[in-house]
Amino acid sequence: MDRQNSTKAYEGYTRQENTADMFKEFNATQLYCPRCKQAVPVRKRLLLVLPEGDKYVYLCAFCSETVGTKMDRNRAQDSIIV
Repeated sequence: MDRQNSTKAYEGYTRQENTADMFKEFNATQLYCPRCKQAVPVRKRLLLVLPEGDKYVYLCAFCSETVGTKMDRNRAQDSIIV
């Protein structure tokens, strides 16, 4: 691998890293479950579809206890044609 190609790859990485919207949305993979008393893998389920966005609930993968919620406001606006 020559030095010029590795430098180009590094420059591309830093440009991508500096974008303002790179970390706009996170999805949890593990959260603390009060029933299991430890951090557990979670499942994300759609709870409600609201005008301001979709509301999701995070459930414990072992006991199905609700361990968190998330509001997704990045959804495209619905248009109603009459």
